[in-house]
Parts: sequence; C-alpha cells; structure tokens
Amino acid sequence: MIDIKSIPADLPVLIAGPTAAGKSMLALKIADTSGGVIVNADALQVFDGWRILTARPDDHDLGLAEHLLYGHVPFNRDYSVGRWLRDVAQILDKSPDRPIIVGGTGLYFKALTEGLANIPATPPEIRMRADQLLADHGLDALLIGLDPATLARIDRKNPVRVQRAWEVQQATGRSLAAWQDITPPPLLPLEQCTPIVLNAERDWLNTRIDRRFDLMLKGGALKEARAMEPHWNPAHLSAKAIGAPQLIAHIRGEITLDQARDGARIASHQYAKRQRTWFRARMGGWHPLRLP
Repeated sequence: MIDIKSIPADLPVLIAGPTAAGKSMLALKIADTSGGVIVNADALQVFDGWRILTARPDDHDLGLAEHLLYGHVPFNRDYSVGRWLRDVAQILDKSPDRPIIVGGTGLYFKALTEGLANIPATPPEIRMRADQLLADHGLDALLIGLDPATLARIDRKNPVRVQRAWEVQQATGRSLAAWQDITPPPLLPLEQCTPIVLNAERDWLNTRIDRRFDLMLKGGALKEARAMEPHWNPAHLSAKAIGAPQLIAHIRGEITLDQARDGARIASHQYAKRQRTWFRARMGGWHPLRLP
C-alpha cells in the first residue's frame, strides 16, 4: 500500500486502474500537491468526438493542471501503442515538468515500462482482410492463425488485440510473440517511476460505473451521440467507447433509452472486470492503492 504523501516529487508517476475508479482525481491531487503535467494513457481518451462518453477531463479539470494527449487524434483515424509511445517520448524530451501518466490501458503501461517491439505498419489490404474475417466468421477465424506463444500472451477475448496479432503475423511472417522477444529497452523502466495501481472492490466499482453513466446522460452524452451519429462507423477505434454503440442504436430507434443504459452499464462492468484481471496478472511490481 502506498501513501500518496510519500510520493517523490522528482520521479514520474504512473497511475493505472479500472474505469471509474478515480484515476484522474488522484492525478489531479498529486499534481496539486507536488506538481507535474498529466499525460493520458487511455486508448479511447486520445480521440476527439466522444469527450463525455470516454470521461475525458472537462474544462474545470483542464484549468487545474496541464493535460496532454487528450482528444488530439481525429475520431476517424487509427492510433496505436507505438504512436502513443512516440508521443510520450516527445513529452519527456520537451516538457520541464515531471509526467503523471494516468489511464486504464494496460498495454500502454506495459510498452512504456517494458519496451515495445518495432513492428512495421500493417498494409491496408491486410487490415481489410482481417476486418472481413472478423465480420464474417468472428474471432475464431483469426485465432486459428496464431502461434501458441502469441495465444498465451494476448487477451483472446479482445477483438482488437487478436486482430493486431493476426495482422502482424500476416504482414511480417513473424509472430507477435517473436517480435516481442526482440523488444528494445523501455522508455521509462519501472524502477525509475512511482507506479500506482488502483485496486477497486467489484461491487463498489460497479456502483460508481452505473452512477457515472447516468451523470454522463445528464451531462450531454445523448447530444454528443447525436452529433456523432452521421459519422458512425463501428470499424473506427473511437467507436469502441463504452456506451457508444448503445446510444447510437437508441438514436436510430433500434432500442429504448433504458435498454441503451442497461447495455452500456453491462459493457462497462465487463470491461472493468477485464482490466482488474489484467492488472492483477501483470502489475505485481506496482504499488497498490486499495479502494474504497
């Protein structure tokens, strides 16, 4: 267990944890106490368009501390772990302030603290083949093409991670696991940071998730979804925002608002469960901060 009052002011801080656990609030508290610039490590908060639904910092929070890598990628563009790591490297090179890197995307933190293989970009035609296979036959059609080492390392229920592994194999002739085995040194080794992982009790967290989604609805999530509906494309990475498919379906008259709310809550609970499992398995060297 870590006491945030004991966090060194001269070391980068990493804050990981499940959705709705209070990561952003903790980052602001640390920035206010000992200084620092807050850097996003959430794979959905990098996109513009879905500000409310992805819980990006509001104007009030942006006024309390400098925030970087939030909403800087157009919603219809791709964005990768490698791109994020390059963006963070630029911040580390140029910013005089210590970074407080906060988010719920475990792969971002893994790449940051353990290194990332320099895998070539996927050609568009291979991406299209993968999209078609996934749409026509589901995850099994992609999983069957992966080697045992890669299967042992990835989340086989996560379509984005499975498709990425399949694309790497097809594009390079080398498995994702093989690329990972020749990974260069990390940008921020764990021992050079203060790494904090929030451990949230399930029922407490699910209650917070439900309450937060209701606040999102009151705060304009439906208006945001209506603005995004003409541009809706489920293939966009930004479309993975929890609740986005449900709200779009409601706007299009396919389901009621109550059904959309229930579906979004369930999806958030499932996502939080996957996050907690991931953090427990891979963040044993991090300082735990138990909640509530």
